Amino acid sequence: MTPADLLVDALGRTAGNIGSLLADVTDDELLARPKPDANSIAWLVWHLTRVQDDHVADVAGAEQVWTGQGYADRFGLPLDVADHGYGHTSEQVALVRAPADLLEQYHHATFEATVAFVQTLSAHDLDRVVDERWDPPVTLGVRLVSVADDCAQHAGQAAYLKGLLRD
Repeated sequence: MTPADLLVDALGRTAGNIGSLLADVTDDELLARPKPDANSIAWLVWHLTRVQDDHVADVAGAEQVWTGQGYADRFGLPLDVADHGYGHTSEQVALVRAPADLLEQYHHATFEATVAFVQTLSAHDLDRVVDERWDPPVTLGVRLVSVADDCAQHAGQAAYLKGLLRD
């Protein structure tokens, strides 16, 4: 197994979990927030996808799926086009409203773009420094593992919330 295969498998598991999660979720469940400042399933899926899209496009030197494939327009959210949810207030979380099929389509398109990039990488590429704002500087490998970890955590939170809402 190559490092690229490993990353595709890790991110593919999240993509599969997102597909299963959204397959039978209701509109009410997508927007439900168990406490006033909690995140909704819609926000969690949108956010994890935006972060993956933003971070992978950045290290790939590519345009984000969000803008390049028209998802920003299709979602029509009253947020800055560069917004990916980090640090959102409760009010901003409430602004993220989208149907399950659109969330799934955006996540799938972002996953496909990620796979296309990751499959071009060699083990040597993973040592390239991509962010010098940190000490130590962040390598491509560390950034991609961080994306996979963030996606897995938020997908798990969304699945937990769905179960909580159905209990």
